Amino acid sequence: MKLRGLYAITDGQLLTGRFLPYVEAALDGGARLLQYRDKSTDEARRLREAETLHRLCERYNAHLIINDDAELAARIGVGVHLGQTDGPLTLARALLGRTAIIGATCHADLGLAEQAAKEGASYVAFGRFFDSHTKPGGPTANLEVVTATKARINLPICAIGGITLENAAPLVDHGVSLLAVVHALFSADSAQEVSRRAKAFSALFN
Repeated sequence: MKLRGLYAITDGQLLTGRFLPYVEAALDGGARLLQYRDKSTDEARRLREAETLHRLCERYNAHLIINDDAELAARIGVGVHLGQTDGPLTLARALLGRTAIIGATCHADLGLAEQAAKEGASYVAFGRFFDSHTKPGGPTANLEVVTATKARINLPICAIGGITLENAAPLVDHGVSLLAVVHALFSADSAQEVSRRAKAFSALFN
């Protein structure tokens, strides 16, 4: 399974009242991965939404990833993305099986990426690369960490944090496999505009 392309991440506030049409527009525009990111405690709604997104992703031949919740991922048979405080990656791998996509947040730290690779990560995520709505106070990553990681680890690299159509191309040129985008994708005024932006991000990988 090749992990490469646009990685759309949901944001409950940004998508209020237009959740499914906008997500479908991103998938229609070529998003390869979709991360369901919902920090609420409404488990019934989260399960319902995750199941709906899973069906949508299957229709568009994309992969659904659940943010921070390996148990929810296991319930519907999809992947998970884990931050540094979300428990051991090895446990998630044991729970989800060897073919599940498991991503790991590595901030701007090659050591964390090497550790994640040892523990069975499918991709490593660095960020924030630019000023970000989603990660305003996060540590700053740069192209050097991408280059160093490529020399040490044979895993896809995901970049997150303030990525826009104006600043994304150098990341792809330096070997980033996945562009994780929230605001620059879903802050659009219409589903058609989400789809147009998704196509433009996807075209960077051609």
